[in-house]
Amino acid sequence: MEHVDVLIVGAGLSGIGAGYRLQTEHPGRSYAILEARDAIGGTWDLFRYPGIRSDSDMFTLGYPFRPWTEAKAIADGGSILGYVRDTAAEFGIERHIRFGRRVVAAAWSSTDARWQVEVAVGEETERYTCSFLYLCSGYYSYERAHTPDIPGLADFAGPVVHPQFWPEDLDVTGRRVVVVGSGATAVTLVPALAPQAAHVTMLQRSPSWITVLPGTDAVADALRRHLPRAAAHRVARWKNILTTQGFYQLCRRRPRLAAKLLRAGVARQLADPATVDVDFAPRYDPWDQRLCVVPVGVGPDADLFRAVRSGKASVVTERITRVTATGVRLESGRVLDADVLVTATGLELVACGGIALSVDGNAIDPGETVVYRGCLLSGVPNLAMCVGYTNASWTLRADLASRYVCRLLAHMDSRGATSAVPRPAGPVTARPLLDLSSGYVQRAAARMPKQGGRAPWLLRQNYLLDLLGMRFGDPARDMEFRLPREIDGLRVREAAAGT
Repeated sequence: MEHVDVLIVGAGLSGIGAGYRLQTEHPGRSYAILEARDAIGGTWDLFRYPGIRSDSDMFTLGYPFRPWTEAKAIADGGSILGYVRDTAAEFGIERHIRFGRRVVAAAWSSTDARWQVEVAVGEETERYTCSFLYLCSGYYSYERAHTPDIPGLADFAGPVVHPQFWPEDLDVTGRRVVVVGSGATAVTLVPALAPQAAHVTMLQRSPSWITVLPGTDAVADALRRHLPRAAAHRVARWKNILTTQGFYQLCRRRPRLAAKLLRAGVARQLADPATVDVDFAPRYDPWDQRLCVVPVGVGPDADLFRAVRSGKASVVTERITRVTATGVRLESGRVLDADVLVTATGLELVACGGIALSVDGNAIDPGETVVYRGCLLSGVPNLAMCVGYTNASWTLRADLASRYVCRLLAHMDSRGATSAVPRPAGPVTARPLLDLSSGYVQRAAARMPKQGGRAPWLLRQNYLLDLLGMRFGDPARDMEFRLPREIDGLRVREAAAGT
């Protein structure tokens, strides 16, 4: 049974960033990264569907400690995967990764002040112990995806494909493709498939909000020509952070104005602007669900609107009555002929990587916990989970979480504490962790951790406030620390005094 000071679960974007922060800020601590797959990259290695790309700019999705240097601000999946792997190699993080190891269960012992972690390695089982467990596996299930009950789907004669499990040998050349869905995956897939397919139809039950962004960042390009690389990256990053936060606040405070601006942006891209009212006018306010990004000016494979203007793709907004052997029948009676059906109908969320957690023999239901500073769980010692933003790039919050974990470890060292347990000092009103009306969020709300209505029991969607709270907030607030030799009642008095 191998012991490490910190065990990180997941070697994706978050896990590699966590490894960098840990070895930089705590070089004396041992750590390992357990990755269930056989490669670095997480989501960016799992998803292989055509056209996969970021929907956040790379100056904020990239790591603050390793500047993004490529021309594209909205990057393709292969470039992002290469960037993550190059980062792991450059900083020696890859030698800490153990591949093919899926964490099944983790049990905390207060007596031993450590986690015992059960890991599946093929048909075998390995066990590790660690003093701190850091879950960087995100919240998407890698094993399951969401496909709604579509009448007649089993009758379809051609391939039915979910983007999460895209087959390498699927050839759409000269074939009619119907993509069911209106989210970020659908708006990415359609223009990527259009050049080869006979025609691609994006069939949506209802529209999603789309924001049109340039695929390259002219300001960042200018900065890189006149400033050192690190300085240019820092300025471009902050420019994008403030711009994104500003527009999000506009959407929440002035939704009608934001909707008008988004619709105008889409109308400028369409040959017939009147179709905006039919196919690009959602029934919900902007940022009630995550915005879909369409980059323009970066080539034919990335631009949804260029594909629509060319006639190679179209958007249809209508409900499905039934799937037939050769197509999709709609409520109006219209039939969309299809040779390939793609169900871009969403993902499944899973809490804490699906790991069975227990504390001193008591099972922990993540759905009954409340997040502390967006990354720790109430009543669970020495454990953090990495969750990114929904209204900005994932990495912005992931990096804050990793730096907070390092700060908490340093604070524990200063007190000689062996464990830290978040506990509310007073009542906390629980509400959903993710403040979105999207179907994939609502379906999983009951089994996901909750957030409270006051700091530090919030998962804020505000980088500026998080930066202040997680970097400079009192690490002892609403936190219990346990010392190696503890007499009865000492922990209670310590927690109350905050010392």
